[in-house]
Amino acid sequence: MANKELLEHNREAWNILVKAANRWTIARGHEEILAARNGKLDLYLTPTKFVPQEWLGDVKGKKVLCLASGGGQQGPLLAAAGADVTAFDLSDLQLAQDRLVAEREGLNIRTVQGNMQDLSVFEDESFDLVFNPASVVFVDDVLPVWKECSRVLKKGGRLLTGFTNPLYYLFDSTDPEKPVKLEVVNKIPYSDSKSLSKEDIERFKPAGYPLEHSHTLDDLIGGQIAAGLLIAGFFEDNWTESGHPLEDYINCFIATMAIKSS
Repeated sequence: MANKELLEHNREAWNILVKAANRWTIARGHEEILAARNGKLDLYLTPTKFVPQEWLGDVKGKKVLCLASGGGQQGPLLAAAGADVTAFDLSDLQLAQDRLVAEREGLNIRTVQGNMQDLSVFEDESFDLVFNPASVVFVDDVLPVWKECSRVLKKGGRLLTGFTNPLYYLFDSTDPEKPVKLEVVNKIPYSDSKSLSKEDIERFKPAGYPLEHSHTLDDLIGGQIAAGLLIAGFFEDNWTESGHPLEDYINCFIATMAIKSS
C-alpha cells in the first residue's frame, strides 16, 4: 500500500471514529477546561496515566504543537492553561472537535491538517513543546516524525510522546472483531498495510479501523536520540480495557519526554 493510500485510509477511519464517539475523539467538557484554567492539566500520552506536571513545566505563553492530537482533548486544555496551541492532525473531523471546544470556551487554537511525517508547513525552531499522544502507530515510518519534531522544536524544547510496546503486535490481531490469542504469529516490525489482504482492509473500513504499524524500540527510542533529542523522562502504562490479553502480563504502552539538545 502506497503511503498516500495509507494516509487516506486512516483519515477516513478516524473520521468514522469521530462519528462513532470513540474515546479518543470525545471533546473535553467545560469543567475540565475550567480546571485547566486554574492550572490542573490532566493530559494523556498513553491510555490511563496522566502526564507528570514536571514534564510539562509552566506552559503559559509557550508555543505548543499538539501533533496528531486532535479530538478536542489535549489542545483545548493546554490552550486553557495559557499555551499558544497549534493542533495538527490527519483527520479533518478530529480538528473540528478542537475548533468546537475552542469556540465554546473562547479559546484560540490554530488547526492544521496534515501528515505527521511532514511538518514542512512550520518553520525551524517554531515550538517550545511538541505533545504527541500515542499515534505514531498509524504511520509506516516513525523516523521522519522524530526528525521533523526535532527540527520544529526550539533548542531546549521538549517532545512528549506515547507509543505502543512492539510486543503488542507479535500476536494475531488481523481481525479487530475477534479476540487476540497469545500465539506468536507476527515478526516485528509488524504492518497492517503489508500483512492484511486488500479484501480485509476493505471489509474493516466501515467500522473505522485505522491501519497500524508496530515499529521497533530501536526506531521508537533510538530514533529520537538520533534526531538530536535526549530522553529525560520515561514511564509505562497499562490498558486492560483494550481487551488485549498481553495487558495481564506486561505494561503495553510507553511514554517518553525528550529534550532537544542543540
